[in-house]
Amino acid sequence: MGLATVLCALCLLPRRMAWPLPREAGGVSEPQWRHAQDYLKRFYPPDSESREADSFEARLKLMQRFFRLPVTGVLNSRVIEIMQKPRCGVPDIAEYSLFPTQPKWISRVVTYRVVSYTPDLPRVIVNQLVAKALRMWSREIPLSFRRVLVGTADIMIGFARGAHGDYYPFDGPGNTLAHAFAPGPGLGGDAHFDEDEHWTDGSRIGVNFLITATHELGHSLGLGHSSDPNAVMYPTYRVTDSKDFKLSPDDIEGIQKLYGEKSNSRKN
Repeated sequence: MGLATVLCALCLLPRRMAWPLPREAGGVSEPQWRHAQDYLKRFYPPDSESREADSFEARLKLMQRFFRLPVTGVLNSRVIEIMQKPRCGVPDIAEYSLFPTQPKWISRVVTYRVVSYTPDLPRVIVNQLVAKALRMWSREIPLSFRRVLVGTADIMIGFARGAHGDYYPFDGPGNTLAHAFAPGPGLGGDAHFDEDEHWTDGSRIGVNFLITATHELGHSLGLGHSSDPNAVMYPTYRVTDSKDFKLSPDDIEGIQKLYGEKSNSRKN
């Protein structure tokens, strides 16, 4: 075989053969490796200018620490399993999620408006579930919510597909279900839900809107993600019976750190 033939054959080798995956891949497939890279860039953005903090290994260790896994910096089946679960689009770390300045609403009455709806549920059901989600939070803090039908509210709620004007486009069915912004002007407080999901009231197969809305509205009030798997503010979605759904002690502690406790005489 001539040299030219050998070189030609090498050129035809698949890239995955020519460039073996690094040690951090831990033996996963190339599609899983690419997905892991995208996942960590999105949900564990660097909070330092150092190259080391921006490395795949450093980000993976942050994720493993957040989800209370062994911190190895190497992918494994448990990490891949978590990465493949439907979840909130808000990062788990860095300023966007941790909100170090603890933004919160100053007014004791926060307005909200549902500006767009999903065809998956009657509008009256969506309105009822949003109100129920907000009541879960208001039972624990000295804050009340008032719905407005027109104009700009503190919290604007809606359903959208793909790119929808906030630089955080949705990605189709599965993966990212929704996202919300911390209290503040403009987009602050707004909550967006991916219309490509199949939304339900918990009575049939699909994504439970009450569970997702309660989580996202927690962000709208200033909470970041919790590493407690029992918390509403845990980043990944899990199926729960709506009848048994409630805030966890971790959620209550977090929201009361921002707004204080509601007096017993004012609790519903």
